[in-house]
Amino acid sequence: MKYYSTNKKSGYVSLHDAVVNGLAEDRGLYMPEKINRLPEKFFNDIDHMSFQDISYEVAKAFFNEDVETHALEKIVYDTLAFDCPVKNICDNIWTLELFHGPTLAFKDVGARFMARLLEYFIRQETHQTVNVLVATSGDTGSAVANGFLGVEGIHVYVLYPKGKVSKIQESQFTTLGNNITAIEVDGVFDDCQNLVKNAFMDKELNSHMKLTSANSINVARFLPQAFYYFNAYARMKANGLADNLVICVPSGNFGNITAGLFAKEMGLPVSRFIAANNANNIFYNYLRTGIYEPKPSIQTIANAMDVGNPSNFARIYDLYEGSHDRITSMISGATYTDEEIKYAVKQCYKDNGYILDPHGACGYQALKDYLKECEIGIFCETAHPAKFKDTIEKIIETKIEIPQRLANFMKGKKQTIELSKDFSDFKAFLIKQ
Repeated sequence: MKYYSTNKKSGYVSLHDAVVNGLAEDRGLYMPEKINRLPEKFFNDIDHMSFQDISYEVAKAFFNEDVETHALEKIVYDTLAFDCPVKNICDNIWTLELFHGPTLAFKDVGARFMARLLEYFIRQETHQTVNVLVATSGDTGSAVANGFLGVEGIHVYVLYPKGKVSKIQESQFTTLGNNITAIEVDGVFDDCQNLVKNAFMDKELNSHMKLTSANSINVARFLPQAFYYFNAYARMKANGLADNLVICVPSGNFGNITAGLFAKEMGLPVSRFIAANNANNIFYNYLRTGIYEPKPSIQTIANAMDVGNPSNFARIYDLYEGSHDRITSMISGATYTDEEIKYAVKQCYKDNGYILDPHGACGYQALKDYLKECEIGIFCETAHPAKFKDTIEKIIETKIEIPQRLANFMKGKKQTIELSKDFSDFKAFLIKQ
């Protein structure tokens, strides 16, 4: 399958080039030339299939033309050595727990899949080390760093905003060493993302080293997240609750919900989606007004969603051919302040005994506020609440046990490079590598 740029100013490329290059030459995001619909039999049988088996069938629809069948099967089954269960919270609201991977965050699937796919392509050719640049506002950095840790031929540079990620999140990518370098940027997430994008566009830098991205701008990072939604439908179908299904996705850079929209285009029987924002409500405002107006990001307790210019808006806009009416017919929005997020966490724990993380709390509250009586709602719980231990404990006034996997990261020594948000500083650093 060929891939084109959302900016439509560069030519079609192969999956290999889309993955290895990350961003198109015209600064656009890559899109597959077509979205293959899955057969009716797949949906008839889906409730009897495992998460891994479902994901393999979905992966074949995306990648089978470009990746040898046995290799693709191994990539999928190695990536998904864990499950993503659905749990009933209250009445007609369920949660899809996406935090059972190595770093206890939903981004583990996309990061691990991309690491193995990139490794597959590297083994087919001989060239210089591939350098992965990834900007993170929280969980992306840890998922990517751990997904690529120790992969031969790849070096990862994680850029994150100084003082704006939780200590546990920070420890998951700053203590690894090996082929992982953490860069602490004196700025916000959008500054980190701009450094990455500018690096791709710098000819001198690209002649010096091979660069790619592991943010959701990379097709190999965001497309595998479609697996979640097919699995959620399968589990709800097994419970006899698959009709009038609404999926609510806490959204920052919009890669996760974009993958859900692709799943819908592949035939997934979902009625509609809700994009739940924190105070960074750029997409919410677009839904209301039809005007997309990026703004500087605002720091919140749901820090992984602190994005003022969501990259994947370009993919959503392209998917629906720029039609505001088509976008709003499939996606509605919600936005919550820190105080409203805290209230959602507190009330959910009080009423249901379920501990939300700040991001999942946005999804839960959006369903409470906007789910219709005839609908069944699923919200994505994107990270384990222990990753935000101090914040959540203050809200629910109860201690949270830290899973051993997280505790082990906390024992490591922080290793970072401190840089300004000036691209010239970042470029100079990379040139020396």
